[in-house]
Amino acid sequence: MKAASVKDLKKELEQRSPYELVALCLRLSKFKKETKELLSYLLFEADDETAYILRIQEEMAAQFAEINTKSSIYIKKGIGKILRQVKTSIRYSGKKETEVELLLFFCAQLKAFRPSIKKITVLQNLYDRQLERIRKVIPMLHEDLQYDYGVELERL
Repeated sequence: MKAASVKDLKKELEQRSPYELVALCLRLSKFKKETKELLSYLLFEADDETAYILRIQEEMAAQFAEINTKSSIYIKKGIGKILRQVKTSIRYSGKKETEVELLLFFCAQLKAFRPSIKKITVLQNLYDRQLERIRKVIPMLHEDLQYDYGVELERL
């Protein structure tokens, strides 16, 4: 089955009643975990971005504490899993400020992680890529935020 274009979907959704739209959203949320998470973000957390960022940061800190440090393979897998979840959270928000905040926190956690990531080349490269991503996003922000985040970035 070929998927319809966004334009066609928009036209069709505009013609539906509010009751039908609710039914469609609920049906969509049953199929994919990501769809359900996005719908939860839009309904419950999009209004308070600061609380959303703090919640994600708390989850991230807890996940860093739970990483198995017995082997570098477990460390890589654990950090990769955390980064995937952070990127998903960034996609849900769609705001550049949230992206910078979460990536800065991720990099700070990664830098403070023991054993040091400097001994594991893959993790050092991952850290460097995230710093570069932050550098690319900062110029898109308001001037005051650019300065504040620039200072935080230099600390890392």
